[in-house]
Amino acid sequence: MTPAQLSRTVLRTVRRAAGDGVLGELSADVLEALSERITVGRPPRPGCGDYATNAALRLAAVTGRPARHVAEVLRERLAREEGVAEVAVAGPGFLNVTVSGAARAELVRVLAEGDEGPSAASTDPARDTERWAAAGGGTPSLEQREGNPLFLVQYAHARVRALLRNARDLGFGPEAGADGYAYDEPRESALLGLLAEYERHRRAAADAPDRLARHLETVADAFLDVQGAVLPIGEGKPQAAHRARLALAQAAGTVLAGGLTLLGVTAPAHL
Repeated sequence: MTPAQLSRTVLRTVRRAAGDGVLGELSADVLEALSERITVGRPPRPGCGDYATNAALRLAAVTGRPARHVAEVLRERLAREEGVAEVAVAGPGFLNVTVSGAARAELVRVLAEGDEGPSAASTDPARDTERWAAAGGGTPSLEQREGNPLFLVQYAHARVRALLRNARDLGFGPEAGADGYAYDEPRESALLGLLAEYERHRRAAADAPDRLARHLETVADAFLDVQGAVLPIGEGKPQAAHRARLALAQAAGTVLAGGLTLLGVTAPAHL
């Protein structure tokens, strides 16, 4: 489930609650205005679900009802929606949403099958550095080393391609949510949350390419934090978890390649 999909689910829940009259009467104009102000994004702290929304706070402001009461009304209804595993009320009335393992797996599949863009056999460091700097990603040195943000992103993409090649040599491939794998390990969940936000940064890239560049750095960091568990260790045989994690790695590679290509920078298959 992407943030856009959850946003539609939240707005549908708000409209149904309004239609049932449990929060008083709300005109079509008010509901339309609310749809512009209700947001869905990553929660401020780890362990607070997959997404957070301000829907109850916005709705409370126009109904005059206590935000926590509105949040409870929406929580009960939102928790019954397909793909939603749990909804909790936090703080003054935020709703923290945890999606189901199946919804996470579907998101991995959609991201992995996205438009990756071309992978290059080699890079053009001078050109890539110039274009990365022009995008607002800073002015990295031409040295391929830790601390160079452009190298970090390109290296992460190359690692994804290497993992896919190595897995193929071991006789297995990516399979999102294999055997019900839920991607609920904290580092995997964090990476998936970042990947889900890529579309928002991609759409804004024409006006804010620096935000896309920074987002790619964050994705690369998060991917490198989980990539050690993708392949079996030693003589171990590939399991469902390896296939599922490989799909998550593939999704990260698709996002990194798509973002680099959008910035006019090489997405290397080898580095």
